[in-house]
Amino acid sequence: MSSMRGIDTPVRQRRRRVFKEVANLAYNSTNLKDDMEALPYQIVDYEESMYRESVYRDRAILRERIRLAMGMSLRPENRERPGHLTQGLEESNINEKYYEPPLMQVIPSACNACPEDHYEVTNSCMGCVAHPCQSVCPRGAISMVNGKSVIDQEKCIKCGKCKDVCPYDAICHKERPCKAACGVNAIKSDRYGRAYIDNDMCVSCGMCMVSCPFGAIADKSQIFQLIRAMQSGKTIIAQVAPAFAGQFGPKVTPEMFKTALKELGFADVYETAIGADLGCMAEAEHYVKEVATGKQAFALTSCCPSWSVMAKHLFPETIDKISNELTPMVATARIIKQEHPEASVVFIGPCASKKLEASRRTIRSDVDFVITFEELTGMFEAKGILLEEIKAMDEMQDATGAGRGYGVAGGVAGAIEECIKTYYPETEVKIEHAEGLTECKKMLLLAKAGKKNGCLIEGMACPGGCVAGAGTNITIAQAAKEVAKFKARAKETVPKEI
Repeated sequence: MSSMRGIDTPVRQRRRRVFKEVANLAYNSTNLKDDMEALPYQIVDYEESMYRESVYRDRAILRERIRLAMGMSLRPENRERPGHLTQGLEESNINEKYYEPPLMQVIPSACNACPEDHYEVTNSCMGCVAHPCQSVCPRGAISMVNGKSVIDQEKCIKCGKCKDVCPYDAICHKERPCKAACGVNAIKSDRYGRAYIDNDMCVSCGMCMVSCPFGAIADKSQIFQLIRAMQSGKTIIAQVAPAFAGQFGPKVTPEMFKTALKELGFADVYETAIGADLGCMAEAEHYVKEVATGKQAFALTSCCPSWSVMAKHLFPETIDKISNELTPMVATARIIKQEHPEASVVFIGPCASKKLEASRRTIRSDVDFVITFEELTGMFEAKGILLEEIKAMDEMQDATGAGRGYGVAGGVAGAIEECIKTYYPETEVKIEHAEGLTECKKMLLLAKAGKKNGCLIEGMACPGGCVAGAGTNITIAQAAKEVAKFKARAKETVPKEI
């Protein structure tokens, strides 16, 4: 499913352009309402749309994208007058965290109403004499018409046997990319066959968003409010997730990145891996004392909010197995607030669901804003900061290799295992990890059935881990390589004992 990831498609270019223009509004606009109204005409400024069949549809979709990037909701489609593009602007023009839930939304006018699950014979069918497709169909749904195979959709049960057996690869399986990418079945269809998200099931991982080739799904951003906070004179401190390595260009070192963030207006920059180090030690101790001794059947990591929300939703009996340790984001935010009580904390990461985590009542005061690497790129572009030309003035040496490894699938469990081997060498560790919510669900089913007793189980909603998050800029393989390099640069492999 991740074949589009990291490719600079027109959909991504448009997303980036919207983030840049919204940041631009925050930095430079003197008449916000008018400038926001003018944006769709500025971006699609000629009578021919590059992306859609119609310039009017392109602008209509852009209006909704701009609203979402400002943290606002879509306008209701079903009213005769859906309201102005700037409706609700006053509430979003503030210098603190803001967005109207839900986080993820399908823009109905952009949705292609793709077939949900459908097998069809293409014109590659050779009308062969063997007709293996007909022979294997358990429902007799395939007949020959004018020498070619045809599938009767009423009878078809979508088993795929015909596709597997065709010697010419002439049968294709069409499925809705957003639905196929969603591991919790949160994508439903409206009466027009367009996708919508069931917010009760959605865990905000954003995999649907990055898998839609029509760019019809977007999440809400806090860049506008963050820039307002920076303009208000507040002290704003950034913490960056380890997956940042390589996200801003192959020549941009961690030190250059830190300097660029300060140039953007951040008072200081911390590594989120510091919080990971703390959690890692505590989880190692928990495993040794509780799981390895059999007091607790198994332990689940808690770093990925989409994974832990899914576990709580679908497997409520695992709630007591989910680590009580603070996630690296929250632990790091608390360290920052202890050292700088007046500061606002911004988490910069690869992840959409961290926006949701930071809005929880218990966490709201710790993390003031969450933005993704992709959104941050828009801020750098609006400010004209060229990262590859930055002269590094800062060091980035806060964390150990263990904490930095959290950015890649298997890294959390691997770090905890390292700590156990270092400080509790006599304890045998059983590690399991699952990536992608479909695999995570299977893993939790096995654990529920008692098949994973004694295990430390790491779950990551994004296939590949945080480096595959919905707000990343580069290919997953490249990002994993860059995080490994960043991890290897750490002075210490594992954190010191608490």
